[in-house]
Amino acid sequence: MIAFPAGVRVWIAGGVTDMRRGMNTLALTVQQGLGRDPHAGEIFCFRGRKGDLVKLLWHDGIGMSLYTKRLEAGKFIWPSSGSGERCRSRRPSSAIFWRE
Repeated sequence: MIAFPAGVRVWIAGGVTDMRRGMNTLALTVQQGLGRDPHAGEIFCFRGRKGDLVKLLWHDGIGMSLYTKRLEAGKFIWPSSGSGERCRSRRPSSAIFWRE
């Protein structure tokens, strides 16, 4: 289990993201799409088209980390990208949900 710091801000990218993207391209997406600094210690979450894969980008002060989670069954519940606004939460444990 990865322990994120208490009170860290979690940004959830609405819609779908090309999961072929790596750490650098996702960091660029954070800068250009959200206007946020990917090195600021916040967590940025991206979901794949099928809904069974997410990637989390996080800089812990020492280096950038990219975490991937794929569900065997079910899909992650995700906000749509209708308004272009991103959802955020200060509770990483409650930021991502999935359903069977």
